[in-house]
Amino acid sequence: MMRIDDSLTPAALLPGIQRMWELSAGKIRALDAAYTPEKGTPVFTVAGKYTSRGWTEWTQGFQFGSALLQFDATGDAAFLEMGRSRTLALMASHVTHIGVHDHGFNNVSTYGNLLRLGNERAYAMGEWEKNFYEMAIKCSGAVQAARWAQVKDGGFVYSFNGPQSLFVDTMRTIRTLMLADRLGHALMGENDQRISLLGRAIAHSTMTAKYSVYYGEGRDSYDLRGRTVHEAIFNRNDGAFRCPSTQQGYSPFTTWTRGLAWAMCGFAEQLEYLDSVFDDALVPFGGRDAIVATFRKAAEATCDFYIENTPTDGIPYWDTGAPNLYKLGDYLSRASEPYNAHEPVDSSAAAIGAQGLMRLGSWLLDKGEQAAGTRYRQAGLSVLRTLLEEPYLSTDPNHEGILLHSVYHRPNGWDHIPEGQSVPCGESSMWGDYHLREVALYTQRLAEQKPYLTFWS
Repeated sequence: MMRIDDSLTPAALLPGIQRMWELSAGKIRALDAAYTPEKGTPVFTVAGKYTSRGWTEWTQGFQFGSALLQFDATGDAAFLEMGRSRTLALMASHVTHIGVHDHGFNNVSTYGNLLRLGNERAYAMGEWEKNFYEMAIKCSGAVQAARWAQVKDGGFVYSFNGPQSLFVDTMRTIRTLMLADRLGHALMGENDQRISLLGRAIAHSTMTAKYSVYYGEGRDSYDLRGRTVHEAIFNRNDGAFRCPSTQQGYSPFTTWTRGLAWAMCGFAEQLEYLDSVFDDALVPFGGRDAIVATFRKAAEATCDFYIENTPTDGIPYWDTGAPNLYKLGDYLSRASEPYNAHEPVDSSAAAIGAQGLMRLGSWLLDKGEQAAGTRYRQAGLSVLRTLLEEPYLSTDPNHEGILLHSVYHRPNGWDHIPEGQSVPCGESSMWGDYHLREVALYTQRLAEQKPYLTFWS
């Protein structure tokens, strides 16, 4: 179980955050210099160098978005130009990609960050440039919302597996619908039907809370409060829920920890977003009280599960039911061991989960719930402190990643196992690197009492 340091403050982490940005700058430049579009989108490192893995092109926004986060944190305009020019040149296909559920990953990280930074007056954003970014987000939100499966008790944005498949990952991508709705956009359907993007985002999140998150209420024999399942499968003939499943976890009845982290971060961020929406806008979709109660229940359950099922330093193993964990003995009573011989850790889950913990804590503190809010925020700070130190922070200038010990797809065997090791370790991923930078920027703003970091600024 995690040890939560109640004495940590965002300001106490500033030296580590500053060191991370200094290392990060060189890694972003090195990857940009080595990268050519013909090689495909960088996904994860092999022996310290980023390589591609064609499955879906879901990580390019993290590559260019990382440069924008670097600019946000440091003010170095070279990274703004890098992120802006690469977005203009290479991201258009992601805006209109009809085959994936990943729009929020790619487009909010690029077009969304550029729009946010311009609105925050971090750079001089011209009117046509603003209109361009807004149009990209509007199109992205509508295209993702059109990827819709209507089932017996609701609907959801379906995964690349097809309309039977609800992925927990999409909780962090659904924000592209929220952002497009905020810009006044809607999805136009047959007979000029105007379909609310806010409504579809809420419906998707509600289905995720119902079918991807467990609450210890007897749903099945493995119903532990807060655990998540990667994929929920529905019968396309009658729309009925059929079974839990997984693509990247060990089994449907164990918890793939990156999926858990996507839910933690997604639900916490959506709770924050709902505070910016007028009550009347929520009435058609169940009303504020019901929606907030559903999202809060999922956010608290998943965050509690993370705290209870993660080693003391806050870095989880890749799946809480991984088959060889028993060989590690009482692994929850000590710090994570990335170089162990039996099962890999996943630092990317920690980077995503840390932000979820802190956002939920901040939301509760804003509601006056001091004890619960403090617990979650301090838990997130405790995770981040570990990530900002070796062996998780990559200090080798020849390694293109910033966050070490990230795992992509353990069941498929895609992750690099270094010579002399028996499980994947020592490598980075685009999403892990991006989310370390994002949670560091989030914390830096808290420490410096700058505007709270949101995607809809």
